[in-house]
Amino acid sequence: MEGVKHQKTTHALNGTKPTMNGNTVGHQKNNFDKPVTAAVAAGGDGVRQVTLAEYKQAAQCLAEAFADDDVARYFTEVPDRVHWTEKQKWDLHVSILEYITYAHILKGLVLAAGPDYGCVALWMLPGQNMDDYLTILRSGMWRLWYKLSAEGKTRFFDEFFPLLHDTKHEVMGMRDDESYYLVYIGTKPAARGKGYARKCIEYVTRSADIENRACYLESSNATNPAIYRKYGFETVKSIHLKRAEKIVDLEIMVREPQAGNNQSSLSLEKVDSMVSNVSSVTRPVSVSMKLGQEKDAIASISVI
Repeated sequence: MEGVKHQKTTHALNGTKPTMNGNTVGHQKNNFDKPVTAAVAAGGDGVRQVTLAEYKQAAQCLAEAFADDDVARYFTEVPDRVHWTEKQKWDLHVSILEYITYAHILKGLVLAAGPDYGCVALWMLPGQNMDDYLTILRSGMWRLWYKLSAEGKTRFFDEFFPLLHDTKHEVMGMRDDESYYLVYIGTKPAARGKGYARKCIEYVTRSADIENRACYLESSNATNPAIYRKYGFETVKSIHLKRAEKIVDLEIMVREPQAGNNQSSLSLEKVDSMVSNVSSVTRPVSVSMKLGQEKDAIASISVI
């Protein structure tokens, strides 16, 4: 899902809250415990890898980018939480993206471009996933079982995740576990139009071309597919979330490897250095089952 307006998928909250748009990737084995220096925190126009110490700042960018995204709102604008204030909905929205961002730093690749985290992209690397028990615990994803309402849980774990899982497997087939997956990409309103999203996308697509791998994303914003086509993505399918009064559409887009790129920003050796354990991929649908089956066992565990 993206937030390019910027998109992966997300929702928006009105009033004084910023807008949401948004997409995912990588494990920084050697950077988890390093402090954020002033220079790194300030950021520049180039692309850099986000560390665990920065997950809140990166998630805040995505929260602002996706503030008005229909997919993001799909989990907070629910009939059994109509009494919630806008602040309560916003806080839940931020929490969801903090957990997802943290998980992607652990098991994927999180990139930032521009000053003050102007654009953030979450990529999932080939052969990786974030639904093992340790990642669920460390990232705080398990807390969503208690923070989401009953309808929110149904939408998130029983509809959304299985639909994304099954669709990606259907579209990519044998390449499902071998492709790069842009889960979220979001640009803050003040940082749009400066090319930061392009840098976060091309940082990975150049490597995908060298490695002859496809890239995959879901777009939740109707204006974004035209932008993604400039980077080589093409729409292959449309899917729909149907539990709300308004049906929410997502465009499935795939970028086939392209000839002509001679330089790679992300070599396989670098991927190996970022990923500590390549295991079989069960995909996000298993998160729902794990949280459902093990919620009592993990209820008392506070990870972060």
